[in-house]
Amino acid sequence: MKEYLERERYNEKYNWLVMSKSPYLKQHETNPVNWLEWSPEAFQKAKREGKPVFLSIGYS
Repeated sequence: MKEYLERERYNEKYNWLVMSKSPYLKQHETNPVNWLEWSPEAFQKAKREGKPVFLSIGYS
């Protein structure tokens, strides 16, 4: 899943949650927010791009 370090979204319709195995996270795969799963790579991407990390504790 390191591909998301280079590209903003999976494709025009889906964010990177489309690759998740979590049924909860997959509910949000078409959300316009470019959500990433919790991972070291997500933090690397934020640091490299100088962006803050926004943590969602869940909603449905």
